[in-house]
Amino acid sequence: MHGFVSFPLLLRLLVALLLTASVGTAETRESIVIKTGTIAPEGSVWHDALLEIRQRWAQISQGRVELRIYAGGVLGDETEMIRKVQRQGLDAIAISGSGLPRVDESVSCLNIPMLFETYDELDYVRDRIASRLERRIEQRGFRVLTWGEAGWLYFFTKRPVRTPADLRQLRLWISPGFPEHERIFKGFGFQVVPLPATDMLTSLQTGLIEAVDVPPLFALIDRSYQIANHMTDLRWAPLNAAMVISNRSWERIPEQIRDPLLAVVREIGGKLRQTIRSAESDAIREMISRGLNVVQLDGADLNAWRSEVNAAYDRLPCRQSQPELLQEVLRLHEEYSRGPGASIR
Repeated sequence: MHGFVSFPLLLRLLVALLLTASVGTAETRESIVIKTGTIAPEGSVWHDALLEIRQRWAQISQGRVELRIYAGGVLGDETEMIRKVQRQGLDAIAISGSGLPRVDESVSCLNIPMLFETYDELDYVRDRIASRLERRIEQRGFRVLTWGEAGWLYFFTKRPVRTPADLRQLRLWISPGFPEHERIFKGFGFQVVPLPATDMLTSLQTGLIEAVDVPPLFALIDRSYQIANHMTDLRWAPLNAAMVISNRSWERIPEQIRDPLLAVVREIGGKLRQTIRSAESDAIREMISRGLNVVQLDGADLNAWRSEVNAAYDRLPCRQSQPELLQEVLRLHEEYSRGPGASIR
């Protein structure tokens, strides 16, 4: 009976086709969950930006990609969240410049104390080395979705601080897990106490620490300024930030929608940077109205800080590990200072 297919065989073929189609449909509709951690508290501008990214990603992917957000440090500090990504327990992090060097030390070349005075300077340098940093970070298993910042670091202290000598009298919080940074601060003679950011407020309340260096927006949100109610009027360093995702998790997302998702993150990241920059001065004014004392510095005070920073130049972590990158950062900074007529090499 050539050319004839028996009914039982035909039935088996139909069942197999239906099962195959069912499996394919289930795979197509399967949700891709991107678990994202951040120490930014709920209700903050950083958390609001993540909520917007979640909504836009769901729209673009037609519900296939879900950004699941764990805010307020519920998954630990930034060092612990990096470990969780490396162990595949977390997919992405909205991370500050305190944690980024844990991914790759090259990022610390953007965190040099008192190098940058304005956001324009920072943008000029960061935009020109970003691709280089991103390649290094990708080699560590992470992809940078967007760059950002958390604001300028200021010293908030329990007693007025005008000079480095004043700060040496206080116990200063630093982020744990960075022995190179701890050595630098100890080189300044500061009494450093490494603690997770999630323990900062409690430690101020108990007296374990007496000084912190945080952005004004952060101090306003977590109310640390009410305990450390003196702010030294010194832009110590910009606190760079980024949203990063593991290469493994990024590759789980269908290739055809990666570029649209990336474009959305960078669009929202750009808006967030502008929001933070405009809100920073508002945050300082708000804290002043609630009792914050801003400690003004004169020329002699500023010179004392610059002298300390210059003396520590050779101890900078990026000078030890990334001397060529540091020289490029310094070259670009000098290029910017020469004005718009300078050539870009």
